[in-house]
Amino acid sequence: MEIIQLILNNSKIHKAHAFLKGDPDGFSILPLRLDSSAFHRHVSPMSYDLVVIGGGPGGYVAAIRAGQLGKKVACVEVERAGGTCLNWGCIPTKALLKNAHLYHQLKHDAADFGLSFDNLNYDWSKVISRSRQVSGRLAGGIEFLFKKNNVDYVKGFGAIDGNGNVEVQKEDGSTEVLETANVIIATGAKSRELPGLPLNGKSVISSKEAMVLEKQPKSMVIIGAGAIGVEFAYIYNCFGTEVTLIEMMPGLLPVEDDEISEAITKSYTKAGIQCLTNTKVVGTQDHGDSVTITVENSKGTQEIHAETCLVAIGVSPVLPGGQQPALTERGWVEINDRYQTSIANVYAIGDISGPPWLAHTASYEAIQCVEGIFVEGHDVKRVDQFPGCTYCYPEVASVGQTERALKERGIEYKVGKFPYQALGKAQASGATEGFVKILFGKQYGEVLGAHIIGENATDLISEMGLALSLEATIDDIHSTIHAHPTLAEAIHEATLDADGHAIHF
Repeated sequence: MEIIQLILNNSKIHKAHAFLKGDPDGFSILPLRLDSSAFHRHVSPMSYDLVVIGGGPGGYVAAIRAGQLGKKVACVEVERAGGTCLNWGCIPTKALLKNAHLYHQLKHDAADFGLSFDNLNYDWSKVISRSRQVSGRLAGGIEFLFKKNNVDYVKGFGAIDGNGNVEVQKEDGSTEVLETANVIIATGAKSRELPGLPLNGKSVISSKEAMVLEKQPKSMVIIGAGAIGVEFAYIYNCFGTEVTLIEMMPGLLPVEDDEISEAITKSYTKAGIQCLTNTKVVGTQDHGDSVTITVENSKGTQEIHAETCLVAIGVSPVLPGGQQPALTERGWVEINDRYQTSIANVYAIGDISGPPWLAHTASYEAIQCVEGIFVEGHDVKRVDQFPGCTYCYPEVASVGQTERALKERGIEYKVGKFPYQALGKAQASGATEGFVKILFGKQYGEVLGAHIIGENATDLISEMGLALSLEATIDDIHSTIHAHPTLAEAIHEATLDADGHAIHF
């Protein structure tokens, strides 16, 4: 009778199944077969050490690391593994940027390399499809890594129920409850809409639609000149779209060092992109097949007409369903120094817990959080120094503090700079635009910040990140031989310049 009552209790059906199959008392019994489709809501037949909600660069890394530690893990994702970064952000945009830059080089610089040809053209649909194929291959790779590390990949919308478990709403309408000891929320963020100008996927779009537009617009206005706005401005401008960038701050990429911001603004203006900085949007009209954006700056009021408006003004949180943890004033999940939320055994990492909204910081937090949960004595670290990268051309990358921040804090410093123009490798590659700028403490010579604009800046910045982590000084970099000819020589020369004795400049 007790077994019958256990089976009738919907919340314990699968536990009863496991109990009977296990035959703990040594008697023989026929396997119990249950048709889960007969129940709209059923409980997972196993209990997890960790369930991660969200399969982006925070979520999938957390799940894989927990799997490596021998834990029973599930990762819940409503779309495809990889999250926004892999499917609709970091990766496909880099594929589009490569296409755009290659086309631009062939169109404008071929003669410099002794190349000539007729009828250079492009197929927009193939440009788009290549980026989707790149994303698809990498998403498949993550699914393989899940299998390799014994992570259960569960498709559906995750919600935290009142018992601290995760309820998954499947695409077919059924619901599954995953019993778990711990939960990590890694649901990320989405593009923020401009008030009064809702997205419609055609005339008003987010970065997601900008990656898959079936027809290339003849004109585009981009509101917001952060990394997303600047990258798409480059892509569409290279393929001939008339692009206008609107930014409230004095220069493009306003979070970067002022000299970098000024340099990229000049570069984009020279490339034919209309850069309206120190400019505020004061009115919007969506005509269905075009837009009119009214702006205001020191020159007065101006109306901008374009086929498409890309809104790139930031991101807003994507919360899981069910029980909600405490949020900050701006709607992000509030966490402590161990990534713990206000709910017991529920943690949050990545974009959902607020800035910096970067894939690599999410992955860093994933490792720290998981090891904090499962590795006894692990010293959990929060994000401190991190590289910021913008993959336009020329590339922009930075780590540490800007001159602006050092002045505000009253910290004495010295500056070393070196131009790409003076690099043999840059001359040989035809990539002479840009410079390396490094900030050092005046008294001890420690690295305080590094800012690079130019070819491969996003790769070069890693050396400076390591220098910050190791508290390297001018002398440390001086004594490190940098291979010749490389672009990395600019880092060595900029360090020498801080003491006034750069060799090649």
